Amino acid sequence: MTTSTDDPLVTTDWLAARLDDPKVKIIDASYKMPGVLPLPSDDYLGGHIPGAVFFDVSAIADPNDPRPHMYPSAEQFARDVSALGISSGDTVVAYDSGAWVAAPRAWWMFLSFGHPNVKVLDGGLQKWLREGRPTHSGKVVPKPGKFRATLDPSFVRSKQQLLGNLETHAEQLVDARPRPRFEGTVAEPWPGRRSGHIPGSRNVPYAELFDASTGAMKPLDELRQAFQGAGVDMTKPIVTTCGSGVSALVLTLALYRLRRPAGRDWAGLIAAISGRSLVGWPVG
Repeated sequence: MTTSTDDPLVTTDWLAARLDDPKVKIIDASYKMPGVLPLPSDDYLGGHIPGAVFFDVSAIADPNDPRPHMYPSAEQFARDVSALGISSGDTVVAYDSGAWVAAPRAWWMFLSFGHPNVKVLDGGLQKWLREGRPTHSGKVVPKPGKFRATLDPSFVRSKQQLLGNLETHAEQLVDARPRPRFEGTVAEPWPGRRSGHIPGSRNVPYAELFDASTGAMKPLDELRQAFQGAGVDMTKPIVTTCGSGVSALVLTLALYRLRRPAGRDWAGLIAAISGRSLVGWPVG
């Protein structure tokens, strides 16, 4: 892959050459489903890319909402990100362990809160380790940064907006969950949630967008075929969905890469529903 200024992915070579750059801040945004051990934070302490801080998607979230991973306020996001040593002038590079591809969620949050200088490490920690690159253990304690945040509401959709979309069909819904969960043939891993999917949704399982042997995202032609093969019209607005607002952003990352010609108003064409469960939803 050739890294260009508007591609959200960067290579391991690109990052390795910038480990000592004080304006490049690395975040480990690894995530696992509830109950899966060891915790991502413990994995981070055991080994992480040098200089990386841990971005906890479960903590950088609305503390007053019982649902997981709901977007925090702009004030909280700015405070939490500043505590990680990140300032508004920095370039942020997010990666994950590959156990549950979560770096795109962090990437989209930074974009949502007005920080365009954010990238995702293609292949993540899995590829970094396979190439024999260095890691450090223990917690990185950075000097606090100065980060400003303003949420652009066009990056996310609310439940009420999507209920309205059931009538207008103005936006296509694309579900990132594995096919059995989408089809409702297996139980949801989240307690109390119904099986199935929002009516009219298409299904592009997020894991099918990666090369299983390397952890890297597949070439653009294969990404495009995955969406078109699922019946997605690439010329019309798209909203990505999942179970709790993490894997949906893998689809969003792929769509961003497919729709990134200079001058294209991609923000008006791609959005994500941030972790809304199927409780209370009509399901198909």
